[in-house]
Amino acid sequence: MMTRAAIICVDDNFVILNSLGEQLQRNLGQQYEIELVNNGAEAIALCADLVAKGIDIPVIISDQIMPGMPGDQLLIKLHALYPNTLKILLTGQADADAVGNLVNAAALYRYVTKPWNETDLILTVQEAVKRYQQEQQILQQNRILIQVNQKLAGSISLLQATLEATADGILVLDNNCNIVSYNQKFIDIWGLSSIVELDHETIFSSILEELSEPYGINFQERKTQFVQNNYDCLELKNGKILECYAQAQQLHEQTIGQVWSFRDITEHKKAQALIQHQALHDSLTHLPNRVLFDQKLAQALTQAGHSNTMVAVIFLDLDRFKTINDTLGHAVGDLLLKNVVERLKHCIREQDLISRWGGDEFTLLLPEISRREDVTAIANRILEILKPSFDLEGHYLHITCSMGIAIFPDDGEDADTLLKNADAALYRVKEQGRNDYQYYTLTLNSQAYELLNLENDLHFALEKEELVLYYQPIVEVTTGKIVKMEALLRWQHPDLGLVPLNLFIPIAEENGLIVPIGEWVLQTACTQNKIWQKMGLSPLTVSVNLSARQFRNYHLVATIGRILNKTGLDPRWLELEITETTTMQNTDLTKQVLLDLNQIGVSLSMDDFGTGYSSLSYLKEFPFNTIKIDRSLVKDLNPNSKDLAIINAIATLSRGLNLQIVIEGVESRQLKNLLESLHCYYMQGRFFSPPVTVAEATGWMLKSSRYSQHRLSEK
Repeated sequence: MMTRAAIICVDDNFVILNSLGEQLQRNLGQQYEIELVNNGAEAIALCADLVAKGIDIPVIISDQIMPGMPGDQLLIKLHALYPNTLKILLTGQADADAVGNLVNAAALYRYVTKPWNETDLILTVQEAVKRYQQEQQILQQNRILIQVNQKLAGSISLLQATLEATADGILVLDNNCNIVSYNQKFIDIWGLSSIVELDHETIFSSILEELSEPYGINFQERKTQFVQNNYDCLELKNGKILECYAQAQQLHEQTIGQVWSFRDITEHKKAQALIQHQALHDSLTHLPNRVLFDQKLAQALTQAGHSNTMVAVIFLDLDRFKTINDTLGHAVGDLLLKNVVERLKHCIREQDLISRWGGDEFTLLLPEISRREDVTAIANRILEILKPSFDLEGHYLHITCSMGIAIFPDDGEDADTLLKNADAALYRVKEQGRNDYQYYTLTLNSQAYELLNLENDLHFALEKEELVLYYQPIVEVTTGKIVKMEALLRWQHPDLGLVPLNLFIPIAEENGLIVPIGEWVLQTACTQNKIWQKMGLSPLTVSVNLSARQFRNYHLVATIGRILNKTGLDPRWLELEITETTTMQNTDLTKQVLLDLNQIGVSLSMDDFGTGYSSLSYLKEFPFNTIKIDRSLVKDLNPNSKDLAIINAIATLSRGLNLQIVIEGVESRQLKNLLESLHCYYMQGRFFSPPVTVAEATGWMLKSSRYSQHRLSEK
């Protein structure tokens, strides 16, 4: 018949107590009764009741901080009553020395810090139960041994049989530390099987030789130190870790020797170390993760406060890393991250720390800083070391980074403030063009707050009908006729007025709002063009810009087809503008999407030509109808400018490919005449008209229609 056994849990917090009980019930409930009490007095009474009923108590788990009777005092009392029961203390203390003192004072088996990991807790309880069973077995063996010694003094075989029945290595010593007996498991654990003659001195010499820590000079002194020390674990020179336990052997209340037990826990310790490493490190780069970074930052700030030094925190973000991931796949992206980390390690000092914050974001902790110039030097080294290309499985990639820097104590005296301010500085670097670093300044927080408010308002801009379209004409200069109207998005904020595009479009791109906003722009522009046609105005093309995120949207072609059907606009009167940079990000995807759009009959224009990195040879690969020369190529144009030859070459090539060429940014009559001399006849810019409202655009179209008719009648 199996002896009934119970595990007792004590905690004054019902939530924690119930959680502890549920975890133990789930893992150990089939073998043990799980008893829950919420104070020390109830725990003492319950133990007495269970013992009276013959129920064994292998383990008692108690919280440390409880009203009335703290956990350590409770466990001290219980130890006096039930010395064989193993005690585990739950504690929230982080001070290892203080907890160690409690462990010694309360004669604890282990302590577990809160909040605990369920796997670690269950392993600790299971090991305690096994230890308790082992101790009970040893006690039983001792009783048997005493009986054997008393009744069968000459029968050594029965004693040996008892020792050999145990799973642990057993070493029995007399009161003079002489070896009385041992089992085969002891020989195997200590690697003594190769020794031919295992006498007392040979065994102890072999044991002492295997230990990694030093002992006394002579054999007797070394042996005495070993026996007298109360070990939990022994680490051997060969890397093996042994859990050990010594139990005094008594007869008629007189100590007559010791029984030592040894268990090989090497694999268990390795598993624990691996779990601990995985909990605190990133699985891809093996860098410290956020949890470990936060711990190290807290330690660095405490030390800096005492030593009156500075601590720098750097937020580092890889520029446009998502494009590489989306284009070449996550395998190449992961490989790039690993290579970037290896380069970053060469830029920091021995005491510095790099952490992977998530995705392509990293945080750097630079403790013991005496001057800001040291941080600047590290930031510059990082920018320089990333300049050479990365050769990744045949892909030669370039990557840059943006960094925001905050310094303790100037930019914050706690970890959260430093991290927030470093992030604000990083955001400003991105906003100003990336591939740089910036220190935090007080103005950044107010700007970040304003941008956050702007992003929140943008979520409701469509719903509140705050978005409007302006239109800017594209003119055929030989006739003065408006041939196209480019639809340009504007946000009429109720408090801020017209919000600049460069403020809210990047936000919409980043948070994904650009997709529904872009769909609204398409539908509104197509609807307006249909209205103009119904007014009897000469048909013209309405031109709509597609963002990079819109262009990569899987449903783009279907969405445009649905809008054209809904508005009734003939596809030939819609033109879609895609920037040169977007076009070249993934040429295979671009070509397929453009072909699909061409199939439904819409016109296609490459916008901002001359600002990206495309080859002119690509123009024949894509089904574009129009090329728009970016204003940056014409803003300083004069008869002696080198850009004049470039524009002339592009115009000549475009005509050869049967492409219409439109010049953006025409601001003066002189520029208009100069471009017209190059046979560029389609232009857009403030010389003709700035972006205007729907009503103003309608007036322009009426005026243009009358003017072009007059020009034709003159001819």
